[in-house]
Amino acid sequence: MGTRSKGGWRPAHVLGLAGEVAESKPDEIVLADTIGVGVPTQVRELVGGVAAHGITVGCHFHDTRNTGIANAVAAVESGATVLDASIGGTGGCPFAPKATGNIATEDLVYLLHGMGFETGVDPSALVEVARWLSERLGKELPGQVHKAGDFEPVAG
Repeated sequence: MGTRSKGGWRPAHVLGLAGEVAESKPDEIVLADTIGVGVPTQVRELVGGVAAHGITVGCHFHDTRNTGIANAVAAVESGATVLDASIGGTGGCPFAPKATGNIATEDLVYLLHGMGFETGVDPSALVEVARWLSERLGKELPGQVHKAGDFEPVAG
């Protein structure tokens, strides 16, 4: 009980646990915000702290409060090299009331490519699959790029 602060878990507690896990030399430590309450300043502190152990850092964000993509950018800029996402932003968290889906894979890949990162993922294929999934499920998915389409900025 003493490890939780208003707005989430205390970074020192999370980083302490990550340090204990790091001692076992795992391939990867994944930080997850499955209820979508984190913000970029928290992500930077936690990812940077875990990355300091020399272990691959991954992150999993939900977009419940519209911070998932911003958190993904903060994570990558702080040393995370693995990010979870889901086509169209599908998913959710069954134990968190009102939690919404994950960040959309096509939105994340579009952003990362625009920032100059190579993902090895074809954005056009993601858009096609997200549109197919939306039709298959019979509902509009929360992702944006599959609705708007890809965009190639003009070099200036």
